[in-house]
Amino acid sequence: MIFSTKAEYGVRVMVELARRGGAEPVALTEIAEHEGLPLAYLEHLVARLRRCGLVESRRGAHGGYLLAREPALITMAEVVEALEGQIAAIECYSASPDGTIHCVLEADPERVCTSKILWTRVRAAIVATLEATTLADLIPGAPNDLIPITSKKAVAA
Repeated sequence: MIFSTKAEYGVRVMVELARRGGAEPVALTEIAEHEGLPLAYLEHLVARLRRCGLVESRRGAHGGYLLAREPALITMAEVVEALEGQIAAIECYSASPDGTIHCVLEADPERVCTSKILWTRVRAAIVATLEATTLADLIPGAPNDLIPITSKKAVAA
């Protein structure tokens, strides 16, 4: 699965907000300059992140953006879904609110999707990784930044 620049740039914005500690709002122009990203595109992305309750905005001369919650309480699944929408391994699949996966091929009762189990497992692995990774895990220099995701449970125990 290839995520778009929405996810890539949005994660970079969130990491930059987390890295700065959250005491003071950060101007989006600062993030755009620091990360080398287009300001207009970032404005679009932070609007989505704000609507989903992941960032807050402050107006005024010292305004900007802050994380809405502590970095350890924001999962990458929330960020990616806020920016990309529903996570799917391939375009012909969608997930119901109850978690079942539907394939467009199976709309015809005569057809069976022979690869559905594979793509269901791929999607589950992607979602599990995104849910297990918090924004705090991505802050450069944080104690967890070099621990593989599969090892974090063992370290926490």
